[in-house]
Amino acid sequence: MTSPAPKIWFVTGASRGLGAAIVRAALDAGDRVVATARRREALVGTFGPDTDSLLSVALDVTRPDAVRAAVDAALARFGRIDVLVNNAGYGHLSVFEESTAADVQAQFDTNVFGLMHVTRAVLPAMRARRSGRIFNISSVGGVVGGESGTLYCTSKFAVEGFSESLAAEVRRFGVHVTVVEPGFFRTDFLDSTSVRHGSHPVADYAEVTAALKTFYDGRNQNQAGDPAKLARALVTLAETPEPPVRWAAGSDAVAMVSGKLAGMQAELDAWRDLSVSTDGDFAFAPEPVNTTNWG
Repeated sequence: MTSPAPKIWFVTGASRGLGAAIVRAALDAGDRVVATARRREALVGTFGPDTDSLLSVALDVTRPDAVRAAVDAALARFGRIDVLVNNAGYGHLSVFEESTAADVQAQFDTNVFGLMHVTRAVLPAMRARRSGRIFNISSVGGVVGGESGTLYCTSKFAVEGFSESLAAEVRRFGVHVTVVEPGFFRTDFLDSTSVRHGSHPVADYAEVTAALKTFYDGRNQNQAGDPAKLARALVTLAETPEPPVRWAAGSDAVAMVSGKLAGMQAELDAWRDLSVSTDGDFAFAPEPVNTTNWG
């Protein structure tokens, strides 16, 4: 029996954190990886020089021209991309009134529009081959919103809706999309070099802002999640014939998503009569519930 051909991975935000762990797990599995980050020297510092199995490429996901060039380089080197991991992103954690319009734009430019740029560049080759896996790294904050998450959670909610809709569009071509919802993992996500906070303090929020900063500082490097284990789980999912559209990572994420679902069901039930009362008093043809085709 012949061994399956190595998969070709394309990973954004790969120089540290979850991205770096995913690159290592794919290489350990015998696959080949195109690792990307804003600074190529950061990738070389993390993984060393390029090899037959590793290609490091500088990529700013907010620049469509740079995205196209990076994808072209990957295809020229390896001939295809089997697994795309949209991992590049950061967290802007502040109450809404302490953030600016520029903060909102920057958060979406990377977390949402950058992810879309990369997906748009990779999809044609996957579609042509009728095969591919896309992992969009969201967050439990893409399911459960909360104080200080008005920018970050909003961007991840957008990734959730994009991923779920895209999954319905491309599965007919043998391309599977999974949105990954990690809880708190022990990376540098909460380090001062990564996380961003509001730059316009508002006195009324001083107490809550201080409490939230204390919470995040206390959680930094004290998270339960192991990036290496999440990375190995993605390697497993990349081999799964029918992967999930949504995948929560970590016991904290499972608990938070479960709580959100229970709360939504309770609220739906409590307001069901008022909700259904908005149907018109005229004839209409009820449509079967189909979450992949609505309007």
